[in-house]
Amino acid sequence: MRLLAIEGALGAFEAAVLEDERVLAQRRIAASQALEAGLAAIAALLEESALAPGDLDRLAVGLGPGGFTGLRVALSYAKALAFAWRLPLVGVSSFDALEAGALQLPRLCIVEGRPGIISARLRSSEGERRASGECAATLAALLPQRLSEPLALAGATAGTTRFFAERGEPVFSLPPVPSPVLALARLALAMPAAASPHALVADYGEAPAAKAPTRA
Repeated sequence: MRLLAIEGALGAFEAAVLEDERVLAQRRIAASQALEAGLAAIAALLEESALAPGDLDRLAVGLGPGGFTGLRVALSYAKALAFAWRLPLVGVSSFDALEAGALQLPRLCIVEGRPGIISARLRSSEGERRASGECAATLAALLPQRLSEPLALAGATAGTTRFFAERGEPVFSLPPVPSPVLALARLALAMPAAASPHALVADYGEAPAAKAPTRA
């Protein structure tokens, strides 16, 4: 299976082409360049892979949470290309990409948004919970009681480390994912595609910081 994956929520704008598990080409540009140069990067990626859009079997895109603007750009590009090229589109959560392959429980995955703001997902033997907001308040909401067993951390931030150090709790960090776009691409190879690109919705984690103007 040949797949083009696009990721823009986790810091940079990345795209990669895979044939099954083999990486044919990969590109990374700054998030600030995604709107102006993202499509050109994708075109260069296909040229480097010696593929035309018709040679692809599906597209994949990161759904967030993460950076608001990068996520919007990546998802917009992916939906537009899926319609234009008539290809199925698979959406992958940032949480799943950052903890790809991890099996330890309990497990906490952290995604940074605006400065000081995180989205967090806690998985344990009791199920799954998530929350978003200011770092310490979000972690306290997910973990109101002291831990009775070591907690595996994926995507830990400075604020996360400080929170657990102050509580003196047993935590350990999972190895970081070298490339989020490759992690989501490999997950997408085995995932079902959306019924329609329109069915995929961005997970911003929190409401945008900007507010619509109101009349006095």
